Amino acid sequence: MTLPVKILSVLFFLLAISSCRKNYEINDSQILLFQYDYVNYTWGYQHMGFLIDDEGTILTYYNPEEWNFPDIDLVLSEKEANENIERCTPAGKKIEEQELQKFINYIRFIASSKVTAVKHVAADAGTTEFICYQFSEDTGTYKGYLVKMEGDFACENLNFYSKKVVAWLKDTAGTISWN
Repeated sequence: MTLPVKILSVLFFLLAISSCRKNYEINDSQILLFQYDYVNYTWGYQHMGFLIDDEGTILTYYNPEEWNFPDIDLVLSEKEANENIERCTPAGKKIEEQELQKFINYIRFIASSKVTAVKHVAADAGTTEFICYQFSEDTGTYKGYLVKMEGDFACENLNFYSKKVVAWLKDTAGTISWN
Protein backbone atom coordinates (compact mmCIF):
# COMPACT_ATOMS: atom_id res chain seq x y z
CA MET A 1 0.00 0.00 0.00
CA THR A 2 1.10 3.50 -0.66
CA LEU A 3 1.51 5.98 2.17
CA PRO A 4 -1.68 8.02 1.39
CA VAL A 5 -3.77 4.83 1.32
CA LYS A 6 -2.30 3.74 4.66
CA ILE A 7 -3.03 7.13 6.18
CA LEU A 8 -6.59 7.09 4.85
CA SER A 9 -7.08 3.55 6.17
CA VAL A 10 -5.88 4.55 9.64
CA LEU A 11 -8.05 7.69 9.62
CA PHE A 12 -11.09 5.69 8.52
CA PHE A 13 -10.45 3.13 11.28
CA LEU A 14 -10.10 5.86 13.93
CA LEU A 15 -13.25 7.55 12.71
CA ALA A 16 -15.17 4.26 12.83
CA ILE A 17 -14.01 3.56 16.40
CA SER A 18 -14.80 7.06 17.64
CA SER A 19 -18.30 6.98 16.15
CA CYS A 20 -19.23 3.85 18.11
CA ARG A 21 -21.11 5.12 21.14
CA LYS A 22 -21.86 3.17 24.22
CA ASN A 23 -25.11 3.79 25.99
CA TYR A 24 -24.81 6.13 28.93
CA GLU A 25 -25.14 4.07 32.08
CA ILE A 26 -27.19 5.50 34.89
CA ASN A 27 -26.26 4.56 38.42
CA ASP A 28 -27.96 1.32 39.52
CA SER A 29 -29.48 3.19 42.48
CA GLN A 30 -30.99 5.93 40.31
CA ILE A 31 -34.77 5.87 40.01
CA LEU A 32 -35.66 9.44 39.00
CA LEU A 33 -34.58 10.48 35.47
CA PHE A 34 -36.74 13.30 34.09
CA GLN A 35 -39.28 15.81 35.35
CA TYR A 36 -41.85 18.07 33.71
CA ASP A 37 -42.99 20.56 36.37
CA TYR A 38 -45.55 23.37 36.07
CA VAL A 39 -46.25 25.84 38.89
CA ASN A 40 -48.60 28.84 38.84
CA TYR A 41 -49.39 31.01 41.85
CA THR A 42 -51.85 33.26 39.99
CA TRP A 43 -55.51 32.93 40.99
CA GLY A 44 -54.67 30.30 43.55
CA TYR A 45 -52.05 27.62 43.47
CA GLN A 46 -51.56 25.09 40.73
CA HIS A 47 -48.71 22.57 40.69
CA MET A 48 -48.71 19.66 38.29
CA GLY A 49 -46.42 17.58 36.19
CA PHE A 50 -44.83 14.19 35.87
CA LEU A 51 -41.71 12.23 36.62
CA ILE A 52 -40.15 9.50 34.49
CA ASP A 53 -38.42 6.73 36.40
CA ASP A 54 -35.67 4.30 35.43
CA GLU A 55 -38.18 1.80 34.05
CA GLY A 56 -39.88 4.40 31.83
CA THR A 57 -42.95 4.65 34.04
CA ILE A 58 -44.69 8.03 33.83
CA LEU A 59 -45.75 9.19 37.29
CA THR A 60 -48.10 12.19 37.45
CA TYR A 61 -48.89 14.66 40.20
CA TYR A 62 -51.51 17.37 40.62
CA ASN A 63 -51.27 19.77 43.57
CA PRO A 64 -49.44 17.20 45.73
CA GLU A 65 -49.22 17.88 49.45
CA GLU A 66 -45.79 18.20 51.04
CA TRP A 67 -43.93 18.17 47.70
CA ASN A 68 -40.15 18.33 47.94
CA PHE A 69 -38.92 21.00 45.55
CA PRO A 70 -35.23 20.85 44.61
CA ASP A 71 -33.02 23.47 46.26
CA ILE A 72 -31.55 26.44 44.38
CA ASP A 73 -28.94 24.11 42.81
CA LEU A 74 -31.69 21.64 41.77
CA VAL A 75 -30.55 19.06 44.31
CA LEU A 76 -32.88 16.58 46.03
CA SER A 77 -31.86 14.04 48.62
CA GLU A 78 -32.60 10.43 47.79
CA LYS A 79 -35.24 10.46 50.54
CA GLU A 80 -36.92 13.58 49.10
CA ALA A 81 -36.95 12.11 45.59
CA ASN A 82 -38.45 8.85 46.87
CA GLU A 83 -41.10 10.77 48.81
CA ASN A 84 -42.04 12.68 45.65
CA ILE A 85 -42.25 9.42 43.69
CA GLU A 86 -44.55 7.98 46.37
CA ARG A 87 -46.84 11.04 46.07
CA CYS A 88 -47.32 10.41 42.34
CA THR A 89 -49.89 8.37 40.48
CA PRO A 90 -48.87 6.05 37.63
CA ALA A 91 -50.26 7.45 34.38
CA GLY A 92 -50.74 3.98 32.96
CA LYS A 93 -48.19 4.76 30.27
CA LYS A 94 -44.61 3.67 29.91
CA ILE A 95 -41.76 4.88 27.73
CA GLU A 96 -40.35 2.11 25.55
CA GLU A 97 -36.90 0.93 26.69
CA GLN A 98 -35.10 1.93 23.47
CA GLU A 99 -36.68 5.40 23.45
CA LEU A 100 -35.89 5.91 27.14
CA GLN A 101 -32.26 4.87 26.63
CA LYS A 102 -31.94 7.40 23.79
CA PHE A 103 -32.93 10.23 26.12
CA ILE A 104 -30.88 8.86 29.03
CA ASN A 105 -27.86 9.12 26.72
CA TYR A 106 -28.49 12.87 26.41
CA ILE A 107 -28.30 13.51 30.18
CA ARG A 108 -24.49 13.59 30.31
CA PHE A 109 -24.34 16.19 27.54
CA ILE A 110 -26.99 18.39 29.11
CA ALA A 111 -25.29 18.09 32.52
CA SER A 112 -22.04 19.43 31.11
CA SER A 113 -23.57 22.42 29.28
CA LYS A 114 -24.31 25.97 30.30
CA VAL A 115 -27.75 27.49 30.77
CA THR A 116 -28.69 30.95 29.52
CA ALA A 117 -29.50 33.72 31.99
CA VAL A 118 -33.06 33.75 33.36
CA LYS A 119 -35.28 36.40 31.74
CA HIS A 120 -38.65 37.65 32.91
CA VAL A 121 -40.85 37.34 29.80
CA ALA A 122 -44.49 37.11 30.94
CA ALA A 123 -46.87 37.55 33.85
CA ASP A 124 -49.46 35.18 35.29
CA ALA A 125 -48.47 32.33 32.93
CA GLY A 126 -46.79 30.22 35.57
CA THR A 127 -43.49 28.49 34.96
CA THR A 128 -42.73 25.13 33.38
CA GLU A 129 -39.38 23.48 34.07
CA PHE A 130 -37.93 20.55 32.16
CA ILE A 131 -35.29 18.79 34.28
CA CYS A 132 -33.07 15.73 33.93
CA TYR A 133 -31.32 14.10 36.90
CA GLN A 134 -28.11 12.31 37.78
CA PHE A 135 -27.81 10.37 41.04
CA SER A 136 -24.66 10.26 43.18
CA GLU A 137 -24.27 7.28 45.48
CA ASP A 138 -21.43 9.12 47.23
CA THR A 139 -23.66 11.98 48.38
CA GLY A 140 -27.04 10.21 48.21
CA THR A 141 -28.44 13.07 46.14
CA TYR A 142 -30.09 13.70 42.82
CA LYS A 143 -28.55 16.61 40.95
CA GLY A 144 -31.01 18.18 38.56
CA TYR A 145 -29.98 19.87 35.35
CA LEU A 146 -32.31 22.44 33.88
CA VAL A 147 -33.07 21.63 30.27
CA LYS A 148 -35.44 24.57 29.82
CA MET A 149 -37.68 26.95 31.75
CA GLU A 150 -40.58 28.72 30.07
CA GLY A 151 -43.55 30.83 31.09
CA ASP A 152 -43.17 33.85 33.36
CA PHE A 153 -39.43 33.25 33.33
CA ALA A 154 -37.35 31.68 30.58
CA CYS A 155 -33.92 30.19 30.11
CA GLU A 156 -32.53 27.14 28.36
CA ASN A 157 -29.65 24.74 28.33
CA LEU A 158 -27.38 25.44 25.38
CA ASN A 159 -26.71 21.80 24.53
CA PHE A 160 -27.88 20.53 21.14
CA TYR A 161 -29.89 17.71 22.76
CA SER A 162 -31.88 20.05 25.00
CA LYS A 163 -34.40 20.86 22.28
CA LYS A 164 -34.95 17.14 21.65
CA VAL A 165 -35.57 16.47 25.35
CA VAL A 166 -37.98 19.40 25.66
CA ALA A 167 -39.94 18.31 22.56
CA TRP A 168 -40.09 14.74 23.90
CA LEU A 169 -41.31 15.84 27.34
CA LYS A 170 -43.91 18.16 25.78
CA ASP A 171 -45.14 15.35 23.53
CA THR A 172 -45.34 13.07 26.57
CA ALA A 173 -47.25 15.74 28.53
CA GLY A 174 -49.78 15.94 25.70
CA THR A 175 -50.68 12.27 26.15
CA ILE A 176 -51.47 12.30 29.87
CA SER A 177 -53.95 13.84 32.32
CA TRP A 178 -53.11 15.06 35.83
CA ASN A 179 -56.63 15.17 37.28
